Amino acid sequence: MSTSLIPVLSAFLLTLVAHISARLLAKKLTGVPTVVTAIILVIALLFVFNWQFDNYYSIASPVFDRLLGYVTVLLAIPLASINFKGLPLKKLFWIVLIATSVGALLPMGLAYTFALSQNTILAFATRSVTAPIGLSIAGIINSPLIMANLIISISGLLGAGFGKVILKNIEDDRAKGLAMGLVCHAFGTIEAWQISPTAGRYAAFGLAVNGLITALWVPVFISLII
Repeated sequence: MSTSLIPVLSAFLLTLVAHISARLLAKKLTGVPTVVTAIILVIALLFVFNWQFDNYYSIASPVFDRLLGYVTVLLAIPLASINFKGLPLKKLFWIVLIATSVGALLPMGLAYTFALSQNTILAFATRSVTAPIGLSIAGIINSPLIMANLIISISGLLGAGFGKVILKNIEDDRAKGLAMGLVCHAFGTIEAWQISPTAGRYAAFGLAVNGLITALWVPVFISLII
């Protein structure tokens, strides 16, 4: 085995162990998002093995960035099992349209109100979509990729952390999943699967449709106002 593969495999295994452990702990730590638990476990394992985070990140990031793109495409599998019969499709259309508009325009408007830089305002346009799509949009509109990635990650973590609490009185798992997928993309979809398979599938639907529509209109909108 090439020695260059050893760090990659080590980073992959460390992350995998943290993820599996977080999934197991999720049954007891019901109030803590699985993603947050996994991040804490990764940090703990890096400390145990005396592995510098910068070195770990430089090795793991290219691998998981590529895998994240594949996983986004694989969301077509749970989407195919959704039964849309009996759903109010017209209302669903308006929900998605409002979500994609508010998800980009509201944070951009707040950034503009607080007189933040143009790069920051553009980065906030990617807030409501999952990382592979958001970074593609950021590249098209010439927004800093690092800033866009940070905004996407933080908004997803916050949404996953508070989403289940905010939606605890909602009994329809379809509504819970759709809301979490639309608002907090991949992180929300992970948490929705912890609720039920139905919530997970509708979260995947919200993530995919929101990402597709946002990728179509945001670059056009930015080109018109700049």
